[in-house]
Amino acid sequence: MSATAVPDELGGPPSPAQRATAVRDRITELHRRHRTAPVDVVSYYPSEAEARPHVFGLSGVHVSGVRVSFGESEERFPLQSISKVFTYAVALEDNGRAATQARVGVEPSGDPYNSVTFDEAHHRPHNPMINSGALVAAALVRGRDRDHRVARLVERVRAFAGNPEIDVDPAVLEEQLHATDHNLGLAYLMRASGMLHGDVEDTLSVYLSACSITVSTDELAVMGATLANGGVNPITGTRAMPAEYVRDVISVMLTCGMYDGAGQWFHDVGIPAKSGVSGGIVAAIPERIGIAVYSPGLDAHGNSVRGVNICRDLSDRFGLHVFASPEQRALP
Repeated sequence: MSATAVPDELGGPPSPAQRATAVRDRITELHRRHRTAPVDVVSYYPSEAEARPHVFGLSGVHVSGVRVSFGESEERFPLQSISKVFTYAVALEDNGRAATQARVGVEPSGDPYNSVTFDEAHHRPHNPMINSGALVAAALVRGRDRDHRVARLVERVRAFAGNPEIDVDPAVLEEQLHATDHNLGLAYLMRASGMLHGDVEDTLSVYLSACSITVSTDELAVMGATLANGGVNPITGTRAMPAEYVRDVISVMLTCGMYDGAGQWFHDVGIPAKSGVSGGIVAAIPERIGIAVYSPGLDAHGNSVRGVNICRDLSDRFGLHVFASPEQRALP
């Protein structure tokens, strides 16, 4: 029985409370099933996360402010590549749409997130959701110096999440800085080619600091809901980004947010989302809901295995796919 077909005691249409209960029960069942289902894990990040394969948080926030949480929804993890969404948002605000797209495109690359390939026709990285494009986006974030640019990104994430305590984890950042030869080489290659301007080490520090901001799925779901709500945090009422750029960010999430698995994701799940190698996924369905998942077991694309699987089921069960028919949609 679908969530829209639960009758009340008199045989009439379901009340809002009954609909909410039915939806919660269905998500509870999905979370329980995916927690215990075997998963084909390729890797864990960090590798010590393999010792805790059961960790599985799931949170949702409706644009009305209604919230649901399941499993380890308060477990903290670094944003990693999910931070690219919010770095791109600030780059757009600081530079405008035309100037930003002159430096970083919006086309899916079809290559892994750390690929050393570029949009040669336009002399720029393919999109801001892969490392090369994210480095350019980080360089476009304005500030007096490196620390000011990082502080601006942290403050923006706090506004999206509605939590003033969110910050960069120094231990995660230190580890990132000691294992970033590939990104360093990529950055110098782009600067030598004229695609990246400014001090490479400053830009890399800004980029990695954003990656090292830690959140829970409860907070990340609010961040997704803020995007879904036109850039206004549905819990605090604070505007986290200008409305005129929300479409740009959500569009590139839909087409480029899941690395070289973006096409399969669009086909199977069909919702704007961004993943990170720490095992997190954030999704934003305009005017409806923000979703966040965390489970550290990764597939060959660097996406959370449980995260992809449960998002596919949520999309099917509740008609969340961008091309779902009105009859399939079980959530307002």
